Amino acid sequence: MDAQGRGRADNIDPADQWVLNPNTGEYELRLTPSAPQSGVPRPRRGSPANAGPGAGTRARRAPERESPATPGPDVPGPRRRRGVPAEPPPGRRKGRTKPKKSKAKKILLWTGGSMAFVLVAVSAAGYLYLKHLEGNVSTTDVGSAGKKGFSKDEAFNILIIGTDKRTGKGNEGYGDKGSVGHADTNILLHVSKDRTNATALSIPRDLIVDVPDCPTKQPDGSEKVVPGTQNVRFNTSLGQDGRDPGCTMRTVKAVTGISVDHFMMADFNAVKTLTSAVGGVDVCVAHAVNDKESHLKLPAGKSKVEGEQALAFVRTRHSFGNQGDLDRIKVQQQFLGSLMRKMSSSDTLTNPAKLISLAEAATKALTVDTGIGNVSTLKDVALELKKVPTKNIAFTTVPVLDNPAEKVKATVVVNQSQAPAVFDAIKSDVSFTAVKQKEKKEKAEVAGRLKGARSAAADIRVDIYNGGAPGGSAQETLNWLQNTEGVPKSSQLGNAAAPLSKTTVEYSPDQADQARKLADLMGLSASALKPGKSEKNSQGLPAIVLTLGKDFKGAGVSLTTPTKAPEVDKSTADKTVCAS
Repeated sequence: MDAQGRGRADNIDPADQWVLNPNTGEYELRLTPSAPQSGVPRPRRGSPANAGPGAGTRARRAPERESPATPGPDVPGPRRRRGVPAEPPPGRRKGRTKPKKSKAKKILLWTGGSMAFVLVAVSAAGYLYLKHLEGNVSTTDVGSAGKKGFSKDEAFNILIIGTDKRTGKGNEGYGDKGSVGHADTNILLHVSKDRTNATALSIPRDLIVDVPDCPTKQPDGSEKVVPGTQNVRFNTSLGQDGRDPGCTMRTVKAVTGISVDHFMMADFNAVKTLTSAVGGVDVCVAHAVNDKESHLKLPAGKSKVEGEQALAFVRTRHSFGNQGDLDRIKVQQQFLGSLMRKMSSSDTLTNPAKLISLAEAATKALTVDTGIGNVSTLKDVALELKKVPTKNIAFTTVPVLDNPAEKVKATVVVNQSQAPAVFDAIKSDVSFTAVKQKEKKEKAEVAGRLKGARSAAADIRVDIYNGGAPGGSAQETLNWLQNTEGVPKSSQLGNAAAPLSKTTVEYSPDQADQARKLADLMGLSASALKPGKSEKNSQGLPAIVLTLGKDFKGAGVSLTTPTKAPEVDKSTADKTVCAS
């Protein structure tokens, strides 16, 4: 049935049914869906079939492009709704004029759509480019020698290895012919937890060490243990007998006591490509250099080197000092400091072409462990390192002595009177540069924990837990405290709920005197004291909680950590020192 047949014809004004469509900008006829769209008005129900057009009917509007019935003289024209344009005269209806959008609206719509397209395109391109970079990176699984992942909230140690493997065009004049790729240049980079400082510790390739047994992953997925060797050069910890970078990491741990989290390894080509990517690196020499072996030619003073010349600069050993490896290490440290400055400069960071070139060069040049073997993690590492001011990146070398077993001095050994203090400072996250320390109030508060009265050893009540120390440490400490130090009110309660990196003493305020005495006995620093709550022992009496951390060295061995680094021969990444 149509609208008239449902008895609603008198209630619907056709003019009311022309409405503006906001999507098209045109007026459209909106009728009840079931109403027929005839251009000829029908008579009302009950009217004679032959009644004229004026017999009680209203003129019905015709669909667009059709001629409506001409109303008779007694039939009024359709009422016009306020705000709706008047109907054109009878006859062919002219096409309606589409309302014009404002120019600003057109621009907004166009740019909005384009921006969305650009963002999608850039996101897709960025993802594809990251996947491309991902394919550039080579990785080596070093197993338990390193960490499985990277944390932004902790101090970290990365071993940077430069091999003497002669790959790539133009490298015939460097390194040992046919070398399997020994650890020729080695720098242990420690980045502090608070990112205020970093220490780059060079390890001489001719340092005499004991290389430990080394589990290595084989191409077929199996594991092979390469037997260790004693009294050999450090550089044989890589390449020799099939050793991988994990062996070098384990050797660093054996020599220094410092755990290495990750490694980055590069060969001769890395120096060439990285320096070219940043547009050259500034270096300085105290006197003119003309080295026939490395083909390095530089005038006295400052120069810029890149590519082949940069490689010659870091490889030459006959133009500086006593022509030995230790003097070449100083030249390499100067070069790395300059490279760091160039990579973090605004000239590089604001130049898209340089950044892309640097990303390509870096990812192609590096081999890393699987823990940092994807581009996003490498980016995180770089961003964390970028937080460290170059003035607080210190370069130093393991303190060494000439090998006393040699008549002709060719190798060196660790200087046991100086090196341990350097290693301990790095392990304790102590800076070798004058960085701004924590607020004085906080420092004074921590130091003040050791100030005050001490109880008698016999009055100390302490429960001992093993929180990461070697097995049996809690019982060993219990025996030592009871039998040697006169602390009878002590108990050992097994393993702690979670491992700790450092040994701690937790106590209530009224036990501070006992905590101070225990710290004296254990050789603990003020930072090991954790005021708060204690526990109750089996008799329901309050007891101090002593948790032995991974730093525990044995009962009676002092655990006092250094608060200041030893004086060493060093340079910093923010300054250029002319090689001599």
